[in-house]
Amino acid sequence: QVQLVESGGGLVQAGGSTRLSCVASGSMNSINAMGWYRQVPGRQREMVASITITSSSITSYSDAVKGRFTISRDSAKNTLYLQMNSLKPEDTAIYYCNAWRLIEGPSSGSWGQGIQVTVSS
Repeated sequence: QVQLVESGGGLVQAGGSTRLSCVASGSMNSINAMGWYRQVPGRQREMVASITITSSSITSYSDAVKGRFTISRDSAKNTLYLQMNSLKPEDTAIYYCNAWRLIEGPSSGSWGQGIQVTVSS
């Protein structure tokens, strides 16, 4: 099993920046992808950014955050990051860290408890 603990976030002004962190522990040997998702009440959880844990470290972003958010990973610290710049009120959501095996897909992965990010206008 994989355990994920998010930190960071909080209240940020529009146009500002913040960084989310996700520390992973447990059986990470079989994990080859990680990502950030977000969810607002009444809406489905959506992918924000993902990164493959391979030699090529392929990243992917949703159109809503492309050019503003950056996903990265520190393998030595088993930590996933999401740098969030030029924040907008519509970025307000609970953000979740996810870790999965590519063969199974993110819906079968492990999730963190979620962390609130609120962007004030």
